[in-house]
Amino acid sequence: MSDYSSEFLIVEVIDHTAVVTFNNPPAHTWTQQSLGDLRDLVLSLNEDNNIYALMLTGGGDKFFSAGADLNVFADGNKQVAKDMSDIFGQAFETLSSFRGVSIAAINGYAMGGGLEVALACDIRIAESHAVMALPEATVGLLPCAGGTQNLALLVGEGWTKRMILCGERIDSARALNIGLIEEVTAKGEVKGAALALAAKVAKQSPVAVAACKTLIQKNRDMPVAQALPQERQAFVDLFDSLDQKEGVQAFLEKRKPVWLNK
Repeated sequence: MSDYSSEFLIVEVIDHTAVVTFNNPPAHTWTQQSLGDLRDLVLSLNEDNNIYALMLTGGGDKFFSAGADLNVFADGNKQVAKDMSDIFGQAFETLSSFRGVSIAAINGYAMGGGLEVALACDIRIAESHAVMALPEATVGLLPCAGGTQNLALLVGEGWTKRMILCGERIDSARALNIGLIEEVTAKGEVKGAALALAAKVAKQSPVAVAACKTLIQKNRDMPVAQALPQERQAFVDLFDSLDQKEGVQAFLEKRKPVWLNK
């Protein structure tokens, strides 16, 4: 555990990666507190120059996260619904804006808000037995933490409608086929695969990675013609960073760069 840990989030820093394990057994459902903790954790990690990547996974081998606890909504209180939807949005939108690379290591069921937190990450890896779904409409609700938007960005409108409107659950093989995840591992191996990917991230300039991620995500809200000039300006802006100077110099000197994240 590290100083970043809280009651529902166990955080371990491995090299330049913050490994976050959901800790609300048995199904790692989300609460207002755990969502607030996730939001605050990401904001803190954004200020830690030693952290280049963030990995999320569930404790145990059955659940990544089963999403919201429906007991919270049992009395039909609209204010509770608003409060929960607000904190879901704050947590997952903050995660999506994490300056480094976020990786969801899906080690079991990822349902509802459990899948939505993975959708808010940059990359998703799942174990072969994992099952993913957005079943909210089955109980008269809808995905309110980015599910209707982020899923469509990844898999297109057709599969988004099948998963949300038809309530289809999909396994890892199908998720890989439709582009919901980028890799499938054997059971028990997803954390190692995610850490190996995070180690690749650490070889890149974290300043450049942050700039690249921002540019890649611009396709969500602006035409390519508007993004291209920003891409060129971001290239020029990197010359104000120490990492740019270090990266070029290290290449010319045939040595590994020492990143400062500045």
